[in-house]
Amino acid sequence: MLMTRERRSTIRTLRGWAISVLQEAGAIRECEQHGWMQDRADPHARERAFDIARQYPPLCISSQAAAVAIAEVLDSIGDTCPECPPEG
Repeated sequence: MLMTRERRSTIRTLRGWAISVLQEAGAIRECEQHGWMQDRADPHARERAFDIARQYPPLCISSQAAAVAIAEVLDSIGDTCPECPPEG
């Protein structure tokens, strides 16, 4: 019987790779209703994402550039969805 292994989709940009790493580490999540990325403000998850970036950067990217990409994505994402009504 032939067994297949699920392959990850190809990430085409450094930003896309960084978002993928942040999601895998649990540092960001997607709004269930609108799809916007949201920062979970979890310092342990953020550190895991930076560790992954430093240890396993994409091909042809330095570990420092990978960590910078993670930081840039985190700086661009808020902790609330802009389309969801404010809780109050």
